[in-house]
Amino acid sequence: MIAHSIATGNAGGHWHGRPVPWAAVLDVADLTIDLGHRVLVDRASFRLAAGEKAALVGPNGAGKTTMLRVIAGEMAPASGTITRPTRTGWLQQDVQARPDDAHKVALDHLMAARDTAELAERLESARRRMDSSRGDDLARAVRRFSALEEQFRTMGGYRAEAEARRIAAGVGLGDDILERGVGTLSGGQRRRLELARLLHAGGDLLILDEPTNHLDLDAKAWVMNFLRTWQGTVLVVSHDIVLLDDAIDRVLALDGGIVDVYRGTYSRFLEQRAAREAQRAKDARLYAEEVARLSATAERFRHGNEDVAKKAKAIDKRLERMAQHAPLDAVHRRGGPKVKFPDPPRAGDIVLVADGLAKSYGGRRIFEDVGFTVGRGEVFLVLGLNGAGKTTLLRVLAGVIDADAGSFKLGANVELGFYAQEHEDIRAGVPVIEHLREAAGRAGLPDRELRAVLGHFGVTGDAAHQDAGTLSGGEKTKLALARLVIGKANLLLLDEPTNNLDPQSREAVLHALQQYRGTIVLVSHDTDFVAALQPHRLVVMPDGDLLHFDADALDLVELA
Repeated sequence: MIAHSIATGNAGGHWHGRPVPWAAVLDVADLTIDLGHRVLVDRASFRLAAGEKAALVGPNGAGKTTMLRVIAGEMAPASGTITRPTRTGWLQQDVQARPDDAHKVALDHLMAARDTAELAERLESARRRMDSSRGDDLARAVRRFSALEEQFRTMGGYRAEAEARRIAAGVGLGDDILERGVGTLSGGQRRRLELARLLHAGGDLLILDEPTNHLDLDAKAWVMNFLRTWQGTVLVVSHDIVLLDDAIDRVLALDGGIVDVYRGTYSRFLEQRAAREAQRAKDARLYAEEVARLSATAERFRHGNEDVAKKAKAIDKRLERMAQHAPLDAVHRRGGPKVKFPDPPRAGDIVLVADGLAKSYGGRRIFEDVGFTVGRGEVFLVLGLNGAGKTTLLRVLAGVIDADAGSFKLGANVELGFYAQEHEDIRAGVPVIEHLREAAGRAGLPDRELRAVLGHFGVTGDAAHQDAGTLSGGEKTKLALARLVIGKANLLLLDEPTNNLDPQSREAVLHALQQYRGTIVLVSHDTDFVAALQPHRLVVMPDGDLLHFDADALDLVELA
């Protein structure tokens, strides 16, 4: 078990809390989360003991991310209490590098997660004091150094760097990445670094929101095995929860504001949920039948004499009491959103031409001499390992950043739409509906049409006026895709469009793209998703090699 220091000031994972009773590492009682237009969580209560692994599951938009933020102490609940340990680690879904961290070396940022990092600085200061001291001062400096050195050794300080590098390698960060500045890392690499930092720090409770985002297959397996064998308590939201199936002790199922607690693995949860929902449906049916029978009886009695009319009133009171304890409605329908991209305007035969593109960050060359041509109706895949420049290339093509060399040109009548995996085009403080108004541009579509598109993605009612910055990763993904639908682009640049989506939403997006009559330039590590879209050709980053897509190329997607 790795459990030493308290890590603070981490943009993607940080530690805070207060001591908890011995009976539970995490104790949540009567938790209610109310956004004003919607109650996300209604009086939820549960406990997690030391070493328990719990999965929080539910459809996109159910409120999983918001619930984690409240449990982690980042947001205040409407009511209820949360008791968590002092050493609580929190990994957010969206990781943004802080300005203070941008110039740090990645290894130093990772090492700073433990107390041993600060202790190492104190030890070095004590060594310098010892080297410069004489006489009694030297004797005191030696004792000070010896005490610190013993503390450093006991806390595993001499093993810390090796362990940090082992964890970094596990999540896919090699030594060459660790020697770079944090500010030069790609979004996926920053996410991996913050995850490694949190795992390196250890603690009593880890709260993880989609920890396997941006990880390849090997890194996912490594992280899940790490969590499986880790002795601390874990509360996780993940669409890869099946990888952690046999380690899950309980599942917290959030749907419609209600949190149901299931004991056992995720597979066992699916069985229990089906049985519970079948029972609820049966209870609701029997309740409806009994209400109908009593109502019919009361109606007959109402037309009799005074004594019979009293029986009708008695039945009415009984129906009122029954209504107060009515069973839950039958099962929520689990259908995903209904996504459809409208037929875009016809572009010319050549949609995009790139020639000799190059980009560097901080003196490090990301890619150079990349060129290709994309034809109308083509699905063109951008492939490469994490950090090879896939996202950077799409950002250049979208006009978000400039290339250092080379050029690109859009073809005749091409309207470009860009889906960014970091969701930087979704701005905090701006309502959801306003993002769609901006995407509609000159078309000036009425709000009822914009709301209809949002409805297809499961965003209904007052949620259209919600601050977009408060959305979960899955909800931001849906909003970004809704913007593309509104924009009617005939060239889509898609950077990891399935990240954060639940299975139903993923299938809906896949079906929509399969029916799309425009052109797609795609970055994705989702093997099944890529296979279903059947790309025509691909460019391998950072070298820029052009290949035809085949089964061998699909094997490379797993490594991306």
